[in-house]
Amino acid sequence: MGFNLIHLMQLFIYCLVYPLLWVISKLPWRLFYLFSTCVYILVYHIIRYRRKTVTENLTLVFPEKQLDEIKKIRRDFYQHMCDMFLEMIKSISISNEEMMKRFKVTNIEKLHELEAKGENIMVFMAHYASYEWSNVIDLQTNFQAVGIYKQIGNKYFDRLVHRIRARFGSRVVTSKDAMRVIKEDQIKEGLYMYGLVSDQSPKMYNATYWTDFMGIKVPTFLGGEALAKRLGLNTYYLQVEKIKRGHYEATFVSITEDSKNAEDYSIVKSYLRLLEKQIHNKPEYYLWSHKRWKHRNAQIPDDATID
Repeated sequence: MGFNLIHLMQLFIYCLVYPLLWVISKLPWRLFYLFSTCVYILVYHIIRYRRKTVTENLTLVFPEKQLDEIKKIRRDFYQHMCDMFLEMIKSISISNEEMMKRFKVTNIEKLHELEAKGENIMVFMAHYASYEWSNVIDLQTNFQAVGIYKQIGNKYFDRLVHRIRARFGSRVVTSKDAMRVIKEDQIKEGLYMYGLVSDQSPKMYNATYWTDFMGIKVPTFLGGEALAKRLGLNTYYLQVEKIKRGHYEATFVSITEDSKNAEDYSIVKSYLRLLEKQIHNKPEYYLWSHKRWKHRNAQIPDDATID
């Protein structure tokens, strides 16, 4: 009975919210970003969503910056975060042509070279700039893009996110199913490109590798590297830059094309260094509301590797 009630409540909330999301997705761009600015004012100044976490993260990784600098980065981050969240909603109805105009790949020819070689790839991504619009790449190659994501508690919103992220031909699999699905793909015909956001903080029971990120020792996910090494996948970092509001450019940066022989942890370290460079350059486009450094003072397990 309780289980059914929970699902009924989830369905009720979804039916209540979805029509509003659809209307937002249909707004002309000028009104769309005006609405985003209004959401920013609500979230930043009134609700003050995770402002303490954001401030702590910024002061932790930028101890050399003055308070005024921290506040400016914080304000710019919240404006960008609201834009990015609403841009995901815009994906409900945006056309293929409009999407490709707003999210451009600077070196798409690199993927075409890999297509010609028949080589599958693992793409490391980050919560930087626009990771939500990166699925437009699937429209421009013969790769079957496969996005790996964390499942949402409300199954109706989870289906919506799944539908949005798969709109341009991508497949979407949950992180718990990723290993099985990727292994199955390797015995099938076709080309596969796996996208994995790897800059979150793992649970302590998975904290088997600790390294510096933005100068602070924290545990780091190894799943992407482990899969790439085991299956011999070429590995790349999708470096996404925000050019202006609503416009992004992405570049595939090679990490290694010989994953099987790469030194342990070298792939994840290269990935983190590339991400750090972007954050130092324009910190306002990173997702500071995540508690990425929450384990920095935790007891490191005896069997963990420390780098």
